[in-house]
This record gives sequence, C-alpha cells and structure tokens, in this order.
Amino acid sequence: MLADVVTVLLAIVSAVLVGFVARRILDTPVGWPRSIVVGLLVFAAGLPFASWVLDGTGLQPDGQVQDARHALVVLAVVVLALAWVFALGIAVLVALEAIVPTRALPNPVDAVRAALRQRRRSKRYLQILAIASRHGAGWLFHPRASTDHELTTSAQRAQAIVDTINESGVTFVKLGQVLSTRRDLVPEPYLSALASLQSGATTLPWETIRPLIEEGIGGPLDTVFASVDPEPLAAASVAQVHRAELLDGTPVVVKVQRPAARAQVEADVDIILRLAQRAETHTRMGRDLRLESVARGFTSTLLDELDYGIEASNTEMIRSTLALIAADDHGRDVPIAVPRIHPQASGARMLTMDLVDGVPLSRAGARLAELTEEAREALAVSLMTAVIEQILVHGVFHADLHPGNVILREDGSLGLIDFGAVGIVERSRRQHLAALMLAATSEDDVGATDALLLIVDVPDDVDLDAFRHDIGVVLTSQRHLPPGDGSIFTRVVDVIRQHRIALPADLASAFRSFATLEGCLKVIVPDFDLVQRAIPVVPRVLRHMVKLRQFATGAQAQAAVTAALVRGLPRRLDTLLSGLERGSVGIKLRAFTDEADQRFARTITSEIVGTLISIAAVVLAVVLLVTDSSPQLASGLRLFDLLGALIGFFGFLGLLRVVRQIFVRRARR
Repeated sequence: MLADVVTVLLAIVSAVLVGFVARRILDTPVGWPRSIVVGLLVFAAGLPFASWVLDGTGLQPDGQVQDARHALVVLAVVVLALAWVFALGIAVLVALEAIVPTRALPNPVDAVRAALRQRRRSKRYLQILAIASRHGAGWLFHPRASTDHELTTSAQRAQAIVDTINESGVTFVKLGQVLSTRRDLVPEPYLSALASLQSGATTLPWETIRPLIEEGIGGPLDTVFASVDPEPLAAASVAQVHRAELLDGTPVVVKVQRPAARAQVEADVDIILRLAQRAETHTRMGRDLRLESVARGFTSTLLDELDYGIEASNTEMIRSTLALIAADDHGRDVPIAVPRIHPQASGARMLTMDLVDGVPLSRAGARLAELTEEAREALAVSLMTAVIEQILVHGVFHADLHPGNVILREDGSLGLIDFGAVGIVERSRRQHLAALMLAATSEDDVGATDALLLIVDVPDDVDLDAFRHDIGVVLTSQRHLPPGDGSIFTRVVDVIRQHRIALPADLASAFRSFATLEGCLKVIVPDFDLVQRAIPVVPRVLRHMVKLRQFATGAQAQAAVTAALVRGLPRRLDTLLSGLERGSVGIKLRAFTDEADQRFARTITSEIVGTLISIAAVVLAVVLLVTDSSPQLASGLRLFDLLGALIGFFGFLGLLRVVRQIFVRRARR
C-alpha cells in the first residue's frame, strides 16, 4: 500500500516537474494538460528504459554493485537514461506545440458569448447563402456553384444580385447603395442595377415609431412637438421620416432609426469583412482594389451613419461651408438651404431638423418646366459653383448628392438633405484635385495624368503610357459627345478601374460627388456641360484656395520654423568644427536606438549563438560516441560514451528550444 502511494506521488511530482522544466527550457508557455500527460509518460517509461540501457551496457550482469566506483558509473548511466527519456518527452511537447499550439483557456462566460455570436453569425451567413441561391446568385459565394436559373447575361446576373440584396436586409441594402456610387469598383450593368436600391424600403406602422420618438426625447410627444404626422414622409433602409411641428410652430421633420437597424448592421458587418478578406486573399482583383480596406471603410461609415449625432455635426459642417462661400463672394447670398438641427428634439437614434419644403429634383420635372430658362440656368450654376468650392476650397462636401437629396423649394431655390455621408479631403489633396480640374478643362492629358498619379495608389505593373492615353481619349472625346451621354468624371473613374488602380475612399467620394453633381445639373438644365461651364469658375475658385491672409500665415509659420533651425546652426557648426579639430568626429547610426529594436537584436543574437553552441554540442557528442580510444568502464561502456550522451543531451535540448522559438514567432505573425 505504501509503495503504491509513493509511486503515485512520484508520478505526480514527475508530471509537474516535467511541465515546469519544459517551460523553463523552452522559454515559452506550454499547456499544463499536455505537460502533465507527457510527464506521466516520462515517469512510466523512465525506469524501464534505464534498466534496458543497463542490460545493454553489461554493467550489472548479476544485478550486484561491485564497489563505489562501479556504483557511480551505474548511477551516471541511470541518470543519463532518465535524462534522455525526459529529452524525448520535451521533443514530444515541441511536436505537439508545432501541430496544435497552446492557447489560453477562455473565460467560460466569454466562451459562451463567443459561441452564441458564432451561432448567430453562422445562421445569418446560411440565411444569406439561401437567399442568394434562391435568386440565382449563389455564384457570388461559390463561383462553381450551379443555380436553378440560367443567368446567361450580365444584366440577368446584376438583377439576381439586386434581388438578393433587397431580401438580405438593411446592411446589404446600404452596401448596395454605396456600391452603386463606386464606379471605380463596379462596372456596368451592375452599377445601374444597384442604383435601383436607392428607394423602395417598406414603412413601419406608427405604433412602432411613436415609442421610439418618445424614447429619443425622453418623454411624451406633447412635451416637444405640437403634432407629428403618423404617415411617413419618406422611408429608407435604415430610417423613416415624419412631418412634425414644434411647440413654437416651427415645421420640422423627424428622422427615426428603425428599431432593428443597429442590431442587424452589427451582425452583418463581420460577415461583410470576412467576405472582403476572402476576396482579397484569393483574387487578384480583390488585392488590386484592396477590398478589405474598402469594406472596413464602408462598415465604419455605416456604423457612423447609425449615430445621428454624427449626422447633426455633418449638417452643421455643410452649413459652415456655405456660409464661408457667401463670405468669399463678399456676402452674396448662396441660394442653397441646409436645414437647422434642433438638439432638444434629437438624439443618437432620432434627428429633428427644419422642414425643407419642396420636391426632390428626381420628381421635380413639372416644377422645373414652369421656371424660365434663365432661372434654371442660375440654379444650375449656383449649385455647381457651391459644390466645386466645397470640394476644392473648403474640403467638406455632401458625399451623397443624388437628385433625391437636392430639393427644389417653393421659392425656387435649392435645399440639401440627408447628411449621413459627408466627404472630407485634406488641403494637399485638394490642390491635386484642383490641378486635375484645370488640366481636364484645358484638355491637357499629360497634366491630368500626372495629377491623378499624385492622388491614386498605382500598382507596380500599371502601363502608365496606356493609362495616359486612355485619359487623353476621355478628355478629347468628352467635348464632342451629345448631352446626357455620360459624365467625364464617371468615364475617368472607368479608366481608373480598368487599369486596376485603387482610388482612395475620400477621393472616390469626391469623384462620385462630381459625377452625381453633373446628374443633378442635367436634371435642372438637360444640356448643361459641366466641364465647359466650369472653365470660367475654376480660376475664381482657385483664387479662393490661395487667400492672401492664409498664405501670409503659412509663410509666417514656415519662417518661424526656419528661424528656429537657423538659430541652432551656429551651435551645431561649432560642435562639428571642435570635433574635427580634436579628431573626435564620428558617425552615429540611428539603427537599433529604440529599446524594442535593441531587445530584438539581443534576442536574435542570443538565439544564433545558442543554435551554434547546440549544433557544436551534438557534433561533439557524435564524435565522442564513435571514438574507440577512450577508457573502458565496463565490457559494453566507455568513458566517452557517457560524455557523449551527456553533451548530446544538452545539445539536443538546445536545438529543441530553437525549434520551439521558430514556431512561436511564426504563430505571432
């Protein structure tokens, strides 16, 4: 009984000791469960292996110890045999770590939550796959998948995609709407098919909307509103809009987010990112267009659009740009209205703003026909000038300027609505865009190409001569095309896409705004030529970009920086000359000045030295084992055999540590 207890205790000690020593030798975490299992195996195999080695060496033919010297030799052989069993156990651990690396055990609560999220994600993914297959668009996810529909044309495939998106919910409808404006990513006829997603959302009943409004204002409706129209004015994929009147009689509209919109979007965002990552990993087009980055930008923008506090800030930024434009024109009134936000009646999921009376340009044909030609021309020029100045001078602009978001008001002026997406372009890129506009208006294909190359991400294998040629063809032919036969900006973006050039998101937004602006202008004046009409406008806009006060302030700042550098030159020059005089001038390399770099260099150096020592130990062990001239300890054992086994043991452990570190670094990449 006592022997059994001792055996169990020794087994436990052995298991724990193997795990502890393995962690110390390999210098990396090793899972305790596998360490304990390997430790028990080492304990079980250690003594039988040592006995087998003793029998093989002939040290104890009769099982007796002859003298103290003989006992020391037997003990050394047993210890080395056990050590080699231990080393083989460590090798097993290294192999297990290479195949199935140790992972930290998750918190049980986190594990359950992750499993539930994975289940919901998988369920949603399967739902989308089923919808796509039902509409004949299963090839989107599995290119070789067969469908029940024979989609023989691009138009049929495009319609299948639209049907799939319409049924897949809020997030995918918004994705389709964004893609319908990304001509740099999506070719025809998919672009036109996706454009149909701009409308057609179902409305929610008043019984569902009223509690959301009361939750947003923190009380009953009559504490803020004199009345709210139960019938929606408009409905979109994420929100719907109701007419209302504040207590002071101000007519407003209330934009209310659909109750399930955020949950649905957050559930779908991960799926979109995974699909984009898969496309970028497995397709050249995905890599060229950097689809994962595009998807991350889209999902980030979409999540921002769900926060109506951000839309309120966007609205005020657009209002500020129009005020600055009026100031630049010496107080001239800009006939474009932006609704005021009412913070006391707004929240993160509800937005109350002034009612912009009138009808969208997309439905204003009859009203426009009643205006004189001069009035329509003035409206188009005002809208064109304002948008060009917003983009090129102030860098903040409406990024979703389709005819549904431009309102023809009752007094004949224009109004803008829906500021969930606002583009922002920094000053340096605005200068490049201005150069592109100037080159385009003067039909300068070389200048336009050079300006484009400054603002796009060009792959190494792009044929720049062919790219310049295609841009020149667009600039030349655009002047002679009939009205309504495509925008110059959409054609330029087509060329960019055809050459597999990635267009940064902010510039894609600017190009899209120019293209949608042209569409709005041609609704107002059907034969409006944006390029020709912009020729006299762009130079005036460029004068606003280079303001004397701004230029003077920038020059003053640069002069201050230069003066600070100049003041330090005499001291630096004196230090240099003194060093030359003393002969102590040296060159200090900045490489590895950072602590992390130094630590990395030390780690690599120590590993290289350790590897060389381990290899040398193994080689020395082999040499000792094959040498026949060492003193004889027993009939089957020489002194060099023991030394070789001992040195080889340490060399073997060193190599195991090196191998383990290689797998650890690979796993961390």
